[in-house]
Amino acid sequence: MSATPLAALAAEPLRCAADVVRLLEALAAAEPSRRRPPDAQALQPVTELLARTGDPHRALRIIHVAGSKGKGSTALLCEAILGAAGLHVGTYTSPHLQRWTERYRVGGQEVAEAEFVSAAERVRPHLAHLLDDEHPPGFFDFATATAFALFEHTGVEVAVIEVGLGGRLDATNVVHPLVSCITSIELEHTDRLGTTHAAIAGEKAGIIKPGVPVVIGDLSADALGAVAARAAACAAPLQRLGHDFMAHVARASENGLETRIGSGALAVDVALPVLGPHLAGNAAMAFACVQQSGLLSAPQLADAARRGLAEAKLPGRTEILTRRPWVIADGAHTESSAQALMRSLDGLACRERHMVVSISAGKDLSALLPILSSRATSLVATRADRRRSLDPAAIADWIVGHLPGLPVRAVEDPLRAVQETLEGLAPDSLLCITGSVYAAGIARSALLR
Repeated sequence: MSATPLAALAAEPLRCAADVVRLLEALAAAEPSRRRPPDAQALQPVTELLARTGDPHRALRIIHVAGSKGKGSTALLCEAILGAAGLHVGTYTSPHLQRWTERYRVGGQEVAEAEFVSAAERVRPHLAHLLDDEHPPGFFDFATATAFALFEHTGVEVAVIEVGLGGRLDATNVVHPLVSCITSIELEHTDRLGTTHAAIAGEKAGIIKPGVPVVIGDLSADALGAVAARAAACAAPLQRLGHDFMAHVARASENGLETRIGSGALAVDVALPVLGPHLAGNAAMAFACVQQSGLLSAPQLADAARRGLAEAKLPGRTEILTRRPWVIADGAHTESSAQALMRSLDGLACRERHMVVSISAGKDLSALLPILSSRATSLVATRADRRRSLDPAAIADWIVGHLPGLPVRAVEDPLRAVQETLEGLAPDSLLCITGSVYAAGIARSALLR
């Protein structure tokens, strides 16, 4: 493998963020031809890479978050609580909306490019050494090792780590956390995780470790059965949303949510500056995760939750970019997340609702488009990511064939799709850009630059 372009790229020092991104993209492009290890050795490549860098993850106190939806926002809400308590927090999430550095957060802030490059450069020589192995590290192995190198170098006290895909075989599953969390289970990545809720839940439950507390969302009966079985086998205490702790929304408005979260004597009233009552459940799971971690006393946790959650920011999660007109960015890409988005939009007063939609390849149009099109005045199909997104013409054709009467057009360039739709928008109308994380990122690029 030493003569390949990837090996040559990995042999060169990383001097800027563009160099790191080129190496990451080269690793991603090599994935189809990468020699994947059998499941029993799935974590061997990342384990060997981390061992060569000194196993920085072993010194960290960690909250590990998996799930089909809600894991990223739950991770950020954990960060908000821990940071408000004065802890130096590192957070690793994926994917990013606009920039690679968004995946790496230290002290509640996106990492600076120089720190990102420095961390990746500490890992790069070890990656280059292992590329000739039978099972070399891949794209997400390198990205994850970079996170741990960054957290070690910046003196992080506690890290919140979001699973990339699944759980059992994910590179992040090398950690031994203080608490594990599984937010939700949906039919997603069925080619890799299984075709039933129980099978997918079993994969995500692979993050459960012996004796480590587990916090879970409101799962379906078959998903709950799979998670509970794994927890019982590991003697891991299980805390369940709606059963052992709760989230009660007292009031929802365009300015946010007034919510009570927690359980029994440790329940607090918090103000969440977000749209969408479903996000209250994520806040409750974050609260439960921090509680189960044992990092804070009950009074510390209650105070940190009130202060931290009141300042929490969730980019790309029913995010208000402007108010007159309403412009909303949301990464909804599953049936339930699309339904949650529509419920949130229904709470906003507007005369018209215009949708700009980009959907990733492999998604079920028949499950997503009827929901995303509900109450729409018009829909523009676009392609937010040139490699991962569906042809916008295919989306438009589906609308024409199944939802006749809805004005629809295809615009290949996503920035142009957003800008052209926004130009004709009346102040009392609404524009929502959604269908994938990449679409939400494009919306932020178009409106916040």
